[in-house]
Amino acid sequence: MSVMFLPLRLIPVPVQCVVLSTVLGLFFARDAKLKPALEGLNGRVFRIHVRDTGAVFYMGFKRAQVWVHPNHEAGGEQAVSVEIDATTAAFARLCFAHEDPDELVFEQVLKLSGDSEAMLRFKKLLAEADLDWERELRSAFGDYFGSRVAAAAHALVEAEQKVTSGARKMLEEKLAGMEMPNGERTQAWQAGVEDLHRKIGRVKARITRLEHRSGGE
Repeated sequence: MSVMFLPLRLIPVPVQCVVLSTVLGLFFARDAKLKPALEGLNGRVFRIHVRDTGAVFYMGFKRAQVWVHPNHEAGGEQAVSVEIDATTAAFARLCFAHEDPDELVFEQVLKLSGDSEAMLRFKKLLAEADLDWERELRSAFGDYFGSRVAAAAHALVEAEQKVTSGARKMLEEKLAGMEMPNGERTQAWQAGVEDLHRKIGRVKARITRLEHRSGGE
């Protein structure tokens, strides 16, 4: 969920945590309907790893409030419930393009592991919150900062889409150039498989009869 300027390696993780904690804290505090979803996550800690920058930080929930910190010790004795691993582009797609987290998991750009109940509660919170990151960043840190972060995130999303589209087109061209078996060859292959299956069945039956005879003697 790292949504800083690029390159992100130049932004200290504690600064990223302050930004995230401020935005999420203000947003959740002003939307009372989210309180039940937040309470359902009380005591849960999420370890977040941004794969391409190496950044690691922790997000936890306590008394229906959220905290974000570079160290797990900030959560006291709370154990990590869920580990989230993704690229910067994947987090940009999740936060700014509002893409379905399940689709990102299917594409393997977002990886989740840990407590399945905590994952479901977190996904429910995301769906109910429908957080507009650009608007919240502008509100908390000013138009300049908010617009720059949003521009960088949208640029990442667009670049990711171009790469995905190019890969899909290349795959389609390769498949189109492959010699696929026609209907006659497919039927002949299927008949051969069925004939082999029948022969194996007869061999098994003979073996069973021989075993019975040996047992009788």
